[in-house]
Amino acid sequence: MADLLRKPSGTCGKVHDITAQSANWGYVGFGLYHLKAGESAAEPTGDREVILVLVEGKAEIAVGDQNFGELGKRMSVFERIPPACVYAPNDANWTAKATTDCVLAVCTAPGKGNYPARVISDIEMVERGKGANTRYIHPIAMEEKDIADSLLVTEVFTPSGNWSSYPPHRHDEDNYPDMTYLEETYYHRLNPKQGFGFQRVFTEDGELDETMAVSDGDVVLVPKGHHPCGSPYGYEMYYLNVMAGPMRKWRFQNHPDHDWIFQRDSK
Repeated sequence: MADLLRKPSGTCGKVHDITAQSANWGYVGFGLYHLKAGESAAEPTGDREVILVLVEGKAEIAVGDQNFGELGKRMSVFERIPPACVYAPNDANWTAKATTDCVLAVCTAPGKGNYPARVISDIEMVERGKGANTRYIHPIAMEEKDIADSLLVTEVFTPSGNWSSYPPHRHDEDNYPDMTYLEETYYHRLNPKQGFGFQRVFTEDGELDETMAVSDGDVVLVPKGHHPCGSPYGYEMYYLNVMAGPMRKWRFQNHPDHDWIFQRDSK
């Protein structure tokens, strides 16, 4: 079985520490801190750019000598209000001091020093899909925002009983403009938290085909292939996506067996 499902290492401190090396790929890194009020986290960015996402709670965040003050509004991710996010370039240092209990995601990819540290604003919710394929998107740093060298970051809310990242699609070939190669991580949350969801990661030739039950706090790696998610009735699913590859553009292709769903719903 491929090592695609990563469980948190605990309930406090840095509970996820996924690097490009530990994921056995070339671009995406993902870390996650659970901090109590008064606790701090700090890291050098090195040769990587970083987008910090306050998934829940409030914190004072600084990059180098730029102090952005206390950020964060939502105390539960399922409030569905936009997150507070900060971009930090490579060759910098970021710090975060929790002013309430908080959950802080650290999204990383190779940086080239083309963009300054900043608070990412103007994040608005977008509805996507139809029927039981409806979900709600916060495009934190997708390609229409010229704010990063490599990172593409978004969060998705999938209602109870719905599907998401669906119809199945892939972005695992460096073949622009038809497709771009993008590695991807999914950080999952469930509401209520004792719930579960499903994610399948599979290639059309069957070389990779893994279906995973995901719990609150799990991370799924998507090195290639299609990667739909399902949320059972009674449980709302959230996930934070981090994508990166040789080009900061998101171009994908739907699975040929299931593209008819997209074609029907787009009419």
